[in-house]
Amino acid sequence: MEERLFVKVIVAEDEDLIRNNLVKRIENLCDTVKVIGAAQDGKEALELVRQDQPDLIVTDIRMPVMDGLELIKSLDSYFPRIRKIIASGYADFAYAKEAMQYNVKDYLLKPVSTEELQRVLSRNISLIENERAQFQDHLKGLNMQTAQNPEDIVQLVREFMRENFTKELSLEQIARHFNFTASYLSKIFIKYTSEPPSRYLMTLRINEAKYLLTHYRNLSIKEVGERVGYLDQFYFSRIFKQMTGFTPKEYQR
Repeated sequence: MEERLFVKVIVAEDEDLIRNNLVKRIENLCDTVKVIGAAQDGKEALELVRQDQPDLIVTDIRMPVMDGLELIKSLDSYFPRIRKIIASGYADFAYAKEAMQYNVKDYLLKPVSTEELQRVLSRNISLIENERAQFQDHLKGLNMQTAQNPEDIVQLVREFMRENFTKELSLEQIARHFNFTASYLSKIFIKYTSEPPSRYLMTLRINEAKYLLTHYRNLSIKEVGERVGYLDQFYFSRIFKQMTGFTPKEYQR
């Protein structure tokens, strides 16, 4: 029997007692769920997301520093595959409705009942596991260069880059992951996206760098570069200026 992978969860809640209780209840309700982080505000939660790449986040709306709505917007823009659940009070329902436009499907009303928490968790776990299975089926069907649908291959490669662009990544590594030659992968990628994979990867990284430079001014240029996959600060600065017309320092101002 194939081992089931954990569904990784992050909880964002500014009230210590509520946060700790929610973490404990989530892990007790299902043995395939693992809470890998708990944050007291949206900014801290976003940092945990970048570090640990969870499958699911459960967040309050009203939090200091960065509220839940701003967190959800950021997740929808930069981590679209992460599922999002709001757990908040009745007074915040208007905010919760606004969050629906950012692909939030579930709203838990505080105090959260065990039955409702179980129902929402079970639904999301099933969806996550189904997506994993579908993705693996895609990979199994696309591990030969004679695959029937190159457009599907390109979509999978784009998704792979979106999930891994903060790591050290090259066209050769991506091609090996999908069991293709770099030249073939580059050819079909350009055909269906009108740009090479390297350009798409660069765009993902520079967009994330712009976000970090704008919202996290305490980070050094070197730290920003490293967080988006550029270990060489000078190379990062050169690419950033090439893409934006500004150096990272100029953009930060």
